[in-house]
Amino acid sequence: MSFTSVPILDLARARDPQTKPQFLADLRHALMEVGFLYLKNVGIPDELWQQVISLGKAFFDIPREEKLRIEMKNAPSFLGYSQLSAEITAGKIDHREQIDLSTEHALPARGAPLYENLHAPNQWPAEHVLPGFRAVYTDYMRRMGAVSIEFTGLIAEAIGLPADAFARYFDADQQHKLKIVKYPDVSELGLGGGGGVEAQGVGPHKDSMLTSYLLQASDHRGLQVQNMRGRWIECPPAAGTLVVAIGQGLEALTRGVCASTTHRVVSPPAGAGARFSIPFFQGVRPSTSFEELEEVGVGPVPDAVRRQREEVLRANGGARLDDVEFTFRRGGAGGATTLGEATLRNRVKSHPDVGERWYPDILRDIREQQAGEEEARVQGQGQEVPVKGEEEVGVDVSTQAQAVEAH
Repeated sequence: MSFTSVPILDLARARDPQTKPQFLADLRHALMEVGFLYLKNVGIPDELWQQVISLGKAFFDIPREEKLRIEMKNAPSFLGYSQLSAEITAGKIDHREQIDLSTEHALPARGAPLYENLHAPNQWPAEHVLPGFRAVYTDYMRRMGAVSIEFTGLIAEAIGLPADAFARYFDADQQHKLKIVKYPDVSELGLGGGGGVEAQGVGPHKDSMLTSYLLQASDHRGLQVQNMRGRWIECPPAAGTLVVAIGQGLEALTRGVCASTTHRVVSPPAGAGARFSIPFFQGVRPSTSFEELEEVGVGPVPDAVRRQREEVLRANGGARLDDVEFTFRRGGAGGATTLGEATLRNRVKSHPDVGERWYPDILRDIREQQAGEEEARVQGQGQEVPVKGEEEVGVDVSTQAQAVEAH
């Protein structure tokens, strides 16, 4: 039977030799059958957590001109502020406002691969505009980077691998990313307040890399996880927890033993006020090739563990009925050969305004690919293909979601 709720795990139990074996067994269940879990007692001080939440919310109240000064399209790094409804997932507009940050890096050297543009300094709001914001988020990202590396080691142990099995896929100064997101309710979006009105906060997608850690910063529901039968399961806020999602990179490295699960965010209903979300995304060495992922991976997962995953699939009809194409493999993501190339392409697809300014060739290729896919879809349905001029091909006509970073 496919899952109907998301399990809660206590990281403190992994740090106690007496309770660690049961923690690993519970983690293996979550990895194979759900691909999502709540994690409590992660070791982040409560005071820091509250500062992250309060300053994250306060960011959206700073003057508009300060937000636009650090707008994402001002730099090729895809770091910075995104105005409401500026991002696209699953071919539709996401109704959210956000800022993207990362553990900071210097600008790439001349002649570096194009995807190295994603490694760059952050665009921070000015200190006098939002005092303490930079220091708090720098500290939080540093701490969460350590938590994510620790937890990835536990994932390895849970599926019968050495704790350092994933270490080769992390740079010494590994970049990790974070978003602070505001999802206005449907009345704020001007979509009306009638019963049943629903808007896409984030469309159906899978996270890109290994693991992500979501701090749900308000009491709103909206995050939903799709089980193997295609049903959407609520993942409501739970005090003192982070929501952990397994990414496509982890599924690829474990040859499908760990499940990367489709999820989405539905905008809050009219009158509910805005939902706030602060997801942290563990990074992976961008030079990692798909050939390395598929042929080296993390080494052979024990037969008993693989059989357990096969039994989970058989019990659910032999395959997952989710809505998202698995793009992080050789031949996917427009012919990309490395994770860095695939990530850059997906970022251009999600943020075409940044693509138009900094990556016009990649954006042009994406639009041509999408137009071809739409033509094939329409012809397959026996419809007349629209002539350009009668119905222009939009920024993203594909209805199938890419791998993205969102919650």
